[in-house]
Amino acid sequence: MTDTESKDGKPSAKTVEEWAEEQTFATTEEIEIPALMADRVIGQEEAVEVMRKAAYQKRHVMLIGEPGTGKSMLANSMVEYLPKEDLQDIVAYHNPEDFNEPRIRVFPAGKGKAVVAEQKAAAAAQKNQRNSMYIYVCLGLVMIGIFAAILMNNFTIALIAVMGAFLVLMLFRTPNQPRNETAIVPKLLVGHDPGDLPPFVDATGTHAGALLGDVRHDPFQSGGLETPSHDRIEPGAIHKANKGVLYIDEINMLRMESQQALLTAMQEKKMAITGQSERSSGALVKSEAVPCDFVMVCAGNLDALQGMHPALRSRIRGYGYEVFMKSTMPDNDENRENITRFVAQEVRKDGKIPHFDKYAVAEILREAQRRSGRKGELTLRMRELGGLVRISGDIATRRNSKVTTAQDVMDARRISRSLEQQIADENIAGMKRYEQFRNTGEAVGLINGLAVLSNSNNTSEMSGMVMPLAAEVAPAQTRRAGRIVATGQLGNIAKEAVDNISAVIKKYTLTNLNDSDIHLQYVGAYNGVDGDSASITMATVIISALENIPIRQDLAMTGSLNVRGKVLPIGGVTAKLEAAAEAGIKIALIPKDNAKDVMIDRKYYDMMDIYTVENLRDVFEYAFVDCPMKEQYLEKLLPLTENGVSSAHKIEPPPRTEYVHAEPPKEPPAQPAEVEIVPDPEPQADEVAGVESPAPAAPSPQ
Repeated sequence: MTDTESKDGKPSAKTVEEWAEEQTFATTEEIEIPALMADRVIGQEEAVEVMRKAAYQKRHVMLIGEPGTGKSMLANSMVEYLPKEDLQDIVAYHNPEDFNEPRIRVFPAGKGKAVVAEQKAAAAAQKNQRNSMYIYVCLGLVMIGIFAAILMNNFTIALIAVMGAFLVLMLFRTPNQPRNETAIVPKLLVGHDPGDLPPFVDATGTHAGALLGDVRHDPFQSGGLETPSHDRIEPGAIHKANKGVLYIDEINMLRMESQQALLTAMQEKKMAITGQSERSSGALVKSEAVPCDFVMVCAGNLDALQGMHPALRSRIRGYGYEVFMKSTMPDNDENRENITRFVAQEVRKDGKIPHFDKYAVAEILREAQRRSGRKGELTLRMRELGGLVRISGDIATRRNSKVTTAQDVMDARRISRSLEQQIADENIAGMKRYEQFRNTGEAVGLINGLAVLSNSNNTSEMSGMVMPLAAEVAPAQTRRAGRIVATGQLGNIAKEAVDNISAVIKKYTLTNLNDSDIHLQYVGAYNGVDGDSASITMATVIISALENIPIRQDLAMTGSLNVRGKVLPIGGVTAKLEAAAEAGIKIALIPKDNAKDVMIDRKYYDMMDIYTVENLRDVFEYAFVDCPMKEQYLEKLLPLTENGVSSAHKIEPPPRTEYVHAEPPKEPPAQPAEVEIVPDPEPQADEVAGVESPAPAAPSPQ
């Protein structure tokens, strides 16, 4: 534990850049991966402990949580704690007393395979012995015929002998004999080798036959050509998972009949195999009870509880555990190390991408922060994060790089945008093309709101978009005057938000609404609108239309509003701000409580200013263009602020921090090969005759 991390698990105060600079590893290749799968699960410590207890006590478990949070990995980790010595081989035998009721026998692991192999060898030996006898008899007849034909000089006898040999072969080699040989050979339904891990069977999306077992249809049902019934039965997932784990994701997708049968198998720990189709010849076959003593782990999202058999869930609640999977974890140093280990795991699991350096890991951490939706948290949607790891590695591979860098991760983020974000970008482009929204100038009754597109549990990455709102005041045509008529396929929550805004408008407006209706339109809301995050946007555009106050068109906002004029926090603020910046917005207003949730890239701070607002007066101060009516409204809304001082605050951009990459060690220059200096031989007397001695060299300047 570092000095910046407290004992209660509070988030680290270090930025990802500072954290990366402190790391001692060069690439994730140096990171050690735990041997046990349970130790490789990240951020689900309580769930891991529950799974250990369930494995030791053989309890059933239900895992509920968002996709990609490690449910299947947790279920798979249970086999590491189940006893190996309990594994069994299950063998089906022919029942001579009742052909339609095969017998079931259980052996220790590995013994069943040996028994079946011995029976196959015995059947093969019997077959070979019989075939040899036929061959010897036929050859004997032929030889006797040929010998007799030679003695009597009558080759007709030889022909008769050959025909007799053929007749013997036809009479004694009947079609029933091969079937009789097959009937004595048992069938291995479930087999293991000694020392194998207990089985983990994923039965997600299986039909009744694959789950509960089935009997194959036999087109040859008589005449000695039929297949023995014990050879036609097929084990189901519940039988293959005997002494192991049966995992079923999206348990609510199973039919109620299958869930009821599954409940029976869990209670009895055995279930006979019978034909699942009434039209098949296998409908008459029903084996003896086959062991299916498994630990069931069912999983799903929150909606899985709605389609689950009540008795099945009651069985799990009464004799097992229910676990809710976390979607985020604290952003502390320990969990940052866990994310690093996760990156190393994904690289090794993929086997086709290079390892990540510490700065690339830092970018993965930044994305984990962003997708959590809250500052001080990291996402646990590890499957999606793993997708970013693989795309980054693919980019590095395409560049022929031996290491995945931070630039590769940033490029991967741009490439791997969600479908929702791509759709949002297309919508924004279309609005710009047809001028459905503006990012310059001023206008009355027109404002830019911020929204998220298709914010569901299918992905942790929200997709933001700019959504224009238009308001117009018209004379009332009915007795119910003063209404706010909103269009744009509003959901229930959005309709309730309109009703709440009505109270705020009636309290703070300066105009009499007794003879007017206010029409509010969500421009381009083809997929509908839900949620209350556009409350302050609706209130601002309505006041603008009522009082003829222009609104800045280079401004966008998001936030909920209560009936007393206070701005409340909303979700998806990071995605909304990124969409605003990409759309050319210069000023963005967000709730004050969402300031800690802003995790946009540093480049977006250079593109626009972000202000936090606490009440409706703060919103009007920035949204309305300076004019006398604006000042009147600010005066009327003065009680919303303490001491008459605006609570709006500008979010300052984080400091520019660039990664300081360590220079790779330089190779020492190659040393020239040592040359042995051989002194010149002394000159001979006849060689130096008549040769002047060289002048002495001048001294070098000191």
